[in-house]
Amino acid sequence: MTLDDYRRPAEDVDMAAEERAIRRDTTIATIVTLAGFTAAFWLGPALADLPVEVADQLAFAALCVAVPGVVLLVAIMMVSTTRRFSPEDIGGQAAGPPSDRLAIKAAFLQNTLEQTVLATGFYFALAAVAGGAWLALLPVAAGLFVVGRVLFYIGYRGGAQGRSLGMGLTMMPAALGYPLVAGLALFGG
Repeated sequence: MTLDDYRRPAEDVDMAAEERAIRRDTTIATIVTLAGFTAAFWLGPALADLPVEVADQLAFAALCVAVPGVVLLVAIMMVSTTRRFSPEDIGGQAAGPPSDRLAIKAAFLQNTLEQTVLATGFYFALAAVAGGAWLALLPVAAGLFVVGRVLFYIGYRGGAQGRSLGMGLTMMPAALGYPLVAGLALFGG
């Protein structure tokens, strides 16, 4: 893996190696998320009074959503600041493709927006169907979101292999969380 693996021509991509790295990192992210969720569920109520009334649960979710919201704000500021000081990019997205200076930041912003939408839906859905110990999962999910976004951005130049752990840590709480929400909605929590 070189510094700019994300720019490799398609014919130079070793898809088997990329897939192995993605599977490895997704497995790591899944284990970390499950361990974090399990610890939060069992230890959370001992560490904090978690809401049990629906209005309080939703307020708690809103506070947790603020974490991905701040990450999204940072991503927006990274793009807007780069555009502001770049003659190639000052015209905005409609003026043409981003410069090398802006390309990764723009991709990071786009992906962060997508992940923020997924996370927000999960946080509010969980808060709508369950309270108490289940809500302890949300700060863990928010923390993994931040760690995942940082690793995603730092690793972006390394191509799919460089991004995969960050992507997994960002997405896995929602990917595991939505089925949990469905189970709690159907069978109670």
